[in-house]
Amino acid sequence: MPTMSSARRSQWPVWLCWLAMVLDGFDLVVLGTVIPTLIKTGELGFDAFGATFAATISLVGVGLGALFIAPLSDKFGRRRLLMACVASFSLFTIGVAFAPNVAVFSLLRMLAGLGLGACLPAALAYINDYAPAGSAGKSTTRTMTGYHVGAVATALLAIFIVPNWRLMFIIGGLAGLALLPFLWAKLPESLPAAASARVGSEDVTKQKASEHANATTAVEHSTSAKQKTGFRDLLQKPYPMVAVGIGIASFMGLLLVYGLNTWLPQLMAAAGYPVSTGLTLLLVLNLGAVAGLFLAGVLADKHGTKKIVLMWFGLSAVFLAILSVKIQNEFLLNAAVFVTGVFVFSSQVLVYAWVSQLFPPRLRGTALGFAAGVGRLGAIVGPAVTGTLVAANIAYPAGFYVFVAAGLLAVAALFLVPSEVKTADVGVPVER
Repeated sequence: MPTMSSARRSQWPVWLCWLAMVLDGFDLVVLGTVIPTLIKTGELGFDAFGATFAATISLVGVGLGALFIAPLSDKFGRRRLLMACVASFSLFTIGVAFAPNVAVFSLLRMLAGLGLGACLPAALAYINDYAPAGSAGKSTTRTMTGYHVGAVATALLAIFIVPNWRLMFIIGGLAGLALLPFLWAKLPESLPAAASARVGSEDVTKQKASEHANATTAVEHSTSAKQKTGFRDLLQKPYPMVAVGIGIASFMGLLLVYGLNTWLPQLMAAAGYPVSTGLTLLLVLNLGAVAGLFLAGVLADKHGTKKIVLMWFGLSAVFLAILSVKIQNEFLLNAAVFVTGVFVFSSQVLVYAWVSQLFPPRLRGTALGFAAGVGRLGAIVGPAVTGTLVAANIAYPAGFYVFVAAGLLAVAALFLVPSEVKTADVGVPVER
């Protein structure tokens, strides 16, 4: 396979990582689009409690994948892991369409989640290996637009396909299988693995003085690739405080993302809006997310990621509070949901961008896996808590109050994270 240096002239890695995020966006929304139908019809034995269990156990798989599979990209390379993740997710997602009951449905969702949970941090680590210095904000947020384009496409598809919920999962799985040949043929290995492959074939310490800068970079990547990495590294100075703040913020961020995308149609139904309006608002919410990602990335690189992510979480709380009040005017309702999407979803992505800046390349996959894995715990709690409120018939407006509290807690946690981290892995402080 070509190495990263030769791939810099190609846009294939950028688009392939983006398409991998489209699959993640599909998974984010698909359950929310079919839950109202499954509860209404009682098919496979679904009720509110069964839907809550399915949403929760599938996210357990995603969290386990992020925590324990994603760090393998630092050891074995991002490319291999991405292909394995996409393959497993696709096959198990197709299997969901043929589930005979709630238990098998939930088990297959959990198994699909294992692969998908590792896909996001591996793809983001890859794209940050690939991106030019100083562009982590834009690189991360633009890649993550795929996440919400996938969510938008899924919500739009559901408007035309649901109540045929089985076809939703078949389409998602086939899309993943179609991506696999392109990952194999066009995705080069990421920088740390490529550098590792060169160890033993060249002695960088004997290069000419004029090549000193490039040699230093190669040594850093070669050494990093050979070092063992793991979550224990995050407990060593200067990372513990960074990990705590990032972990809490990621937990709250994904609580918002998954809580809203899983239950927004049902919350709107509980508020008295038609089911079709709830599905449309899910689409509008994710359209706002795409717009917010472009804006957030540019502002983060210009003004600093910490400033922007604090502002974004704070504004998320404000607009979620607004949604707790029933809005009679259709235009104002759609506008409020759109702006909420602008801030809620890019808040979480800015956390990933900040992680990519604060940690050196040798720990990037591990750190992103940690952030995504802890965040997935929030992704479990969000739908579970909201689902419990739905089952108790108090989801509106109480569900939005829970979301407001999560946004405010994320703001508080991010104050714990220092604005700059100095390590031996990089020669200058990382400040954003």
